[in-house]
Amino acid sequence: MNEKAPWEHGGGELSALESELAGVARRVERRIDPGVAALVAAVGVLAVVGGLLLPWVGSTAGWQLLVGAQYLGPLPRLSTITATVFGLVTGVLALTTRLWALAWVSAVGSGIATVNGIWAIWTRQTGAFEGIDGPGPGLILTVLATALLTFTWAKISLQRR
Repeated sequence: MNEKAPWEHGGGELSALESELAGVARRVERRIDPGVAALVAAVGVLAVVGGLLLPWVGSTAGWQLLVGAQYLGPLPRLSTITATVFGLVTGVLALTTRLWALAWVSAVGSGIATVNGIWAIWTRQTGAFEGIDGPGPGLILTVLATALLTFTWAKISLQRR
């Protein structure tokens, strides 16, 4: 008895179909289905946008630190850059493309942005005794938003279907 499947006998149509189905399976494996968590991630991304529009230190808004219009030290600037890149850009890309790799990058990057933001808050708080302006509501909102995004994207990434 012949042990080969029908498409292994040299039939071009069936082997082409098999390779096409294998390609579809690979594409599906790279995708995520965030479900309701997509709404939470979208709210977190909007909170990052709102945080960039609010004052971070004194009257200086986060977007001013991002574009270099104001300079208040390296940590607030680093925090704006990481929050924008990971909390905003990769978050939006992960939501629109639904690629697992982007969701994972968003989770890890948002975690880095959260640590950078906490570090920026800490340095502004410790310098407040010397007459330096403390952290503003935009910086605090951005840190909370990136923390929310960290856990949301991690949950989405780990529940890949």
